[in-house]
Amino acid sequence: MLAVDPAKKLSFNRLISNGDLVIVYERHDNMKAVTVSESTVLQNRFGVFKDSEWIGKPFGSKVFSNKGGFVYLLAPTPELWTLVLSHRTQILYIADISFVIMYLEVVPGCLVLETGTGSGSLTTSLARAVAPTGHVHTFDFHEQRAGSARDDFERTGLSSLISVRARDIQGEGFPSEFAGLADAVFLDLPQPWLAIPSAAKMLKQDGTLCSFSPCVEQVQRSCETLQNSFTDIRTFEVLLRTYEVREGKMENLNGDNNGSNGSLPCKRRQRSNGSYVPDSIVSSVMARPCGEARGHTGYLTFARLKWL
Repeated sequence: MLAVDPAKKLSFNRLISNGDLVIVYERHDNMKAVTVSESTVLQNRFGVFKDSEWIGKPFGSKVFSNKGGFVYLLAPTPELWTLVLSHRTQILYIADISFVIMYLEVVPGCLVLETGTGSGSLTTSLARAVAPTGHVHTFDFHEQRAGSARDDFERTGLSSLISVRARDIQGEGFPSEFAGLADAVFLDLPQPWLAIPSAAKMLKQDGTLCSFSPCVEQVQRSCETLQNSFTDIRTFEVLLRTYEVREGKMENLNGDNNGSNGSLPCKRRQRSNGSYVPDSIVSSVMARPCGEARGHTGYLTFARLKWL
């Protein structure tokens, strides 16, 4: 996803190599992550694809199967990884993730603390935002889940930017080693108000905090606790509406004879049921809301640490 060399510079490898992670794109709602291996093949409804033929091709290439079907080989960006990762928990999607990174003011070089690693969707985007010199320390109370997330970050090449630990932040708080060092803290917990006092101790002066909660009752209680050490407390709900834009066929009842070009309008033929016979069928680009649009995901509460 991102390679960081010892000089702390980002490098973007644009050619596919043996062992690389690739997103195989069939259509917008059908993608999968594949680790390239010279000796393996991918089989799907379009035919058989040999991994060995992918090596050396640039990301974004269109490759063909033995039947003439094709797929695209895409780089595993955080946006695409969010769509194909294994769901160990409910995840944050692109609309919430982009909002979090913007309002937490996460930039290259930041140190970010995250609790509630889950499937690692947000963690992956945070890592790209802090690269190449920053770091994300993420915590999950579930040991097995933390281990699975660690394996995913190894697979995506982000392990140098992310450290994963198993720890109950609600009960134990953040490790004292981060006191006064964090630029931003993100909480995804069932009872975030229990972790807010510890988060306040971790933040630098003027540092920012975000808490993600699915229920407004959680938001209310969190805001009560935030008032003790934080200011500029705000809560948002991000609703994204996606549109499909595609070419379709439409009946043209008026043709070109509607009088707009100065010619006289023509009389249209009428069917026995009263409807009109179309003059022609025309192609047109149409837009309509997607039927699978997501509704409420959760509330994002942001706050800034008070100056002492």
